[in-house]
Amino acid sequence: QHYNLIERCISVSAREGTESEIMLIHRYTTYRCAKLAVGATLQLVDAVLSGKARNGLTLIRPPGHHSQRSAANGFCIFNNVAIAAKYAQRKYGLQRILIVDWDVHHGQGIQYAFDDDPSVVYFSWHRFEHQKFWPCLSESNYDAVGQGKGRGFTINVPWNQVGMGNSDYLAAFLHVLLPIAFEFDPELVLISAGYDSGIGDPEGQMKATPECFSHLTHFLMNLANGKLCAVLEGGYHLRSLSESVCMTLKALLGDPLPPLSGEMMPCLSAKESIQNVRAAHKPYWKCLTYEGNVAYSYQPNLTIVIIGPNQNLGKNRISLLISLLQGLAESQILTVIQVRSTSMVLQQNSLIFQNKGSMGNV
Repeated sequence: QHYNLIERCISVSAREGTESEIMLIHRYTTYRCAKLAVGATLQLVDAVLSGKARNGLTLIRPPGHHSQRSAANGFCIFNNVAIAAKYAQRKYGLQRILIVDWDVHHGQGIQYAFDDDPSVVYFSWHRFEHQKFWPCLSESNYDAVGQGKGRGFTINVPWNQVGMGNSDYLAAFLHVLLPIAFEFDPELVLISAGYDSGIGDPEGQMKATPECFSHLTHFLMNLANGKLCAVLEGGYHLRSLSESVCMTLKALLGDPLPPLSGEMMPCLSAKESIQNVRAAHKPYWKCLTYEGNVAYSYQPNLTIVIIGPNQNLGKNRISLLISLLQGLAESQILTVIQVRSTSMVLQQNSLIFQNKGSMGNV
């Protein structure tokens, strides 16, 4: 007003650009692919929640976990997994959904969508390097636990150095994610399956082998009665990406878990991050009051589980326990279940009854 700028200009009403005008530079196929990515993800959710499929994996592009309510971001146009969670809540009335984001980048778009929502647990590990790695957000750190009623339902595991491997990923699962997940008891598990966190990827610079993703998938299959939907996110090294996807799919199909190679003791930086996350979430989860040694640091040749007669675990809990231990000792597990004077021995897929010296196979 001081310079009378408005009076000196001609006002022209804005109009929308036409499709043909936009196509002078942009491709219509980008928008169509983004819609197909959403649709394919929702088809998988329908298949799993309707009982047509036990689990599944969508191979889609573009990815989605960076996309926000009002902005595309980080190669992502629509937030496929966030949409899937909302869709499952609205159509199927789900009350508890777990989202596991193992992409090497923080999926801030998903976090923002559910930051104050206690019906969704969002777990993400990501290359952080003390906020120097993209997206360089303070809310990607371990102390970002959610807002309002959603406090404790956002779980960030920041990796502050590159080179994290199988042992670091397994430790994060065993000491942070899985205890919380079993306490939360989700009705559906959604995986933001980014494989730029695998070995050889130039973006992530991590060292987790494709076999590791088989184990991670297997762990998550023990939740939500097996209702699991994995949705492809990042991955920029074709060989690492393809092999990791294959290992994930093999686990979903119930194939035996492959052995893990390399050092099985988490590095000091990983331990520090895990301890910080546990401390930040201890006020919100009863399971985190337990302090134990880091699992998988010892590589046994045989796993023996003995369940006494006074442990009324039931068939389902025993099966779950055995399933969780499949990744150890190349799945060589001997389970002894004592029932008063009779003991049952479960070895792999055979059940052996022992009573007064007699033995029979079932």
